[in-house]
Amino acid sequence: MAPLETSSYDTPRAPRGPVALTVLGVLALTLFIGFILLGNWQVQRLAWKRALIARVDSRVHAPPVAPPTRSQWPAVTAEKDEYLHVALSGSFLHDRQTLIWTATDEGSGYWVMTPLRLADGSIVLVNRGFAPADWCGRDGHCAPGTTGEVTVTGLLRVSEPSGLLRHNDPAHNTWYTRDVVGIAAARGLHDVAPYFVDADVSPAGGGRWPEGGKTVISFPNNHLSYLITWYLLALMVLGASLYVGYDEYRLRRNRI
Repeated sequence: MAPLETSSYDTPRAPRGPVALTVLGVLALTLFIGFILLGNWQVQRLAWKRALIARVDSRVHAPPVAPPTRSQWPAVTAEKDEYLHVALSGSFLHDRQTLIWTATDEGSGYWVMTPLRLADGSIVLVNRGFAPADWCGRDGHCAPGTTGEVTVTGLLRVSEPSGLLRHNDPAHNTWYTRDVVGIAAARGLHDVAPYFVDADVSPAGGGRWPEGGKTVISFPNNHLSYLITWYLLALMVLGASLYVGYDEYRLRRNRI
């Protein structure tokens, strides 16, 4: 009877040398520590995001308060002040309003940004709400707004810089972001607050447009899934390291 042929795959491999084991160990340790640090970072981000959501939610549903005054403007920050529910009174400067291109659940159109002159002479830009693209008609004449003293309630928002893909073009009166500084300069406004206010829904009787209360408040919170992923990867690296270690131990023991 002819001898059975054996495949080279049946021959046990030799144990890895010290250099290979050192490289594998360093790589595994680096990956394990890296994944643990990334998971820990996501734990911190999760706590921060939950605190942010709770803080904004409490501000949005709180009774309106007075907005930061001129003396407080330098201290206004997004973390401390954005989404405060504020109330302010003054007179709209409709001849200096600015239309900002946008898209909402109502379709494409504009944010209607109108300066509001307060009693002390300072100005706050108010986003009166959304209006469709044909609101001003073919001749460009928008519907007249409220005149005289008005009281506006809404959410304080920080200025939005010009976008990376679609830049504001003041020379052609084309705007894509609510850039307070740029709008103030283009409209010749002075003593302007470094924030704007998204107006609440207007009471019935003033016409549908502009329609306030369209602020979208959404904070994606995927940090829990991210931290689980990083920690699982760390466990996988640990499991693979234990397997390789056991395999090397077994090979060495079998050669004794």
